[in-house]
Amino acid sequence: MPARSPANPPVAATPMAFARSITAAYKRYGQSPDQALKLAQITPNQLKQANAHITARQMEVLSGAAMQELGDEGLGAFSRKLPWGSYGMLARASISSPNLGIALKRWCRHHALIADDITLRLTTSGDTAAITVEEKTPGRVGEFGIVHVLRNIHGLACWYVDSRIPLQGARFPFEAPAHAEAYTLMFPGPGLQFKAAQAEIRFDARYLALPLRRDEKALQQMLQRALPLTVLQYRRDRLLVEQVRQALANPAVLSHNAETLAAALNMSPRSLHRQLQEEGASLQQLKDEVRFEKAKDLLLRTSKPIKQVAEASGFRNEKSFTRAFREWSGQSPAEFRQGNQPLA
Repeated sequence: MPARSPANPPVAATPMAFARSITAAYKRYGQSPDQALKLAQITPNQLKQANAHITARQMEVLSGAAMQELGDEGLGAFSRKLPWGSYGMLARASISSPNLGIALKRWCRHHALIADDITLRLTTSGDTAAITVEEKTPGRVGEFGIVHVLRNIHGLACWYVDSRIPLQGARFPFEAPAHAEAYTLMFPGPGLQFKAAQAEIRFDARYLALPLRRDEKALQQMLQRALPLTVLQYRRDRLLVEQVRQALANPAVLSHNAETLAAALNMSPRSLHRQLQEEGASLQQLKDEVRFEKAKDLLLRTSKPIKQVAEASGFRNEKSFTRAFREWSGQSPAEFRQGNQPLA
């Protein structure tokens, strides 16, 4: 009988153009890529196919073999080789950081010490953080080199805080390639742009305040198979609780159910409940917290009647509001307001 095909065969979504970039590095160093291509199960004929794709696993195998054979973790992108272990050194230099923001700043600063062809910067503007890549000589590093660096730092950032960090946008300083559709998988999110002034990825700046959740032991284990970080999609989002709180703070959302709230956050109700549970929270708990904070603010800062405070806090009537408020604070709304009046 013929062998059964896997129920979920690997998706070939990585452009073959990236494999050709790696073989170009071999040519630059006067070496043969044949063994690495064989390990990755890429035939010479497949390599020549302009619009072909390979799986993430094939890319991992090819990249790993090339890095060791060439002695260059930059895979020929920079004017000098990055010896094996260079990116591990950058991770070690930043893993002791108290939060993600400091870790990323250290990583960017130290990258300039090993490859001065590019300057990496972490910047913030309002609620948005950006990691930018500026080439010393435009076009020298090339498409694959820029993609390699940005996928590396984004994957490492997600691993550091054990969280999915959704991208709000990605820009690249070159024409849209023939395989541009692959960028929606490599850099998922809105705002994908080509022919930009410089390369960058953008994300919510609040992630920068998250503490690192990894230690040296975890780093040692990760470095044994670091390449999958560039394709790993985390389910957990450490910022979800805060995002739910902000959504619930909107009067138009506060009384909504899980379905409408999940839709506002671009996820399914099932995912919403599961991820909140992973973070040790529940939707009802967060709704209660937001209602309580709203009620306290109105009781202390306004002279609105209790009935109006109840309505503004998302309750159907004053009786249910008073009962809930007493459970939260041990006092009735009126007692809370009276006991927190400023002294004359």
